[in-house]
Amino acid sequence: MAGHSQFKNIMHRKGAQDKKRAKIFNRIAREITVAVKTGGGDDPNSNPRLRLAIQNGRAENMPKDRIEGAIKKGMGPATGEDYDEIRYEGYGAGGVAIIVETMTNNKNRTASEVRSTFAKYGGNMGETGSVGFMFDRVALITYPADKASDEAMFEAALEAGADNCESDSETHIITCAQSAFGTVREALEEKFGEATTAKLTWQPQNTIPVTEEQATTLLKLIDILEDNDDVQEVIANFELDDATLQKLSA
Repeated sequence: MAGHSQFKNIMHRKGAQDKKRAKIFNRIAREITVAVKTGGGDDPNSNPRLRLAIQNGRAENMPKDRIEGAIKKGMGPATGEDYDEIRYEGYGAGGVAIIVETMTNNKNRTASEVRSTFAKYGGNMGETGSVGFMFDRVALITYPADKASDEAMFEAALEAGADNCESDSETHIITCAQSAFGTVREALEEKFGEATTAKLTWQPQNTIPVTEEQATTLLKLIDILEDNDDVQEVIANFELDDATLQKLSA
């Protein structure tokens, strides 16, 4: 599947990103609050988006009281902190296409900060849709490698209706169509328990190789974007070979 190995690059980099617990908890709390406000209440059984947000919070060892606080905030009266979900698109070094998913209570601030970050690291922010056609909206589900053998997870994923499953020494990465998300997730959870990650994301239709210099600039751009409290996720369509990945991870 074109662009599939990009998920491996993303998951590999998450080790460093996951150390930023405060920012991760803030983002998940915001997602929980918005899920309650827009998804029809505080019952995870009848609010799939909330269920996923809580699940992702648990996977990150988010404190129970923090999760409950975010739910209560979503159920409470308007506080002037209503969030808009906005997608920004643009190009980075080497012509790499980048999608930036945000959740913000100040559109002007977020747009300005994202645009200036693109510019600072040799990129350009375009209009919505300028690069979106290069990506597909898909579901991403992950399990730790010790949950099942590569073959067992692959077979279970395909039987559940997933499009693909890739495994390495740390993670099983399952992808499926957005329309099959609920069915695949439930089938896998019935067999293997709660997933580490279960969410909708963007998958590049094709990836492009970049030089080490371009990769360094792109990773700086992505890191700064991810440090922004309004940014929920950053996806790009470049691919790093193992040698370059090892150098940049050293």
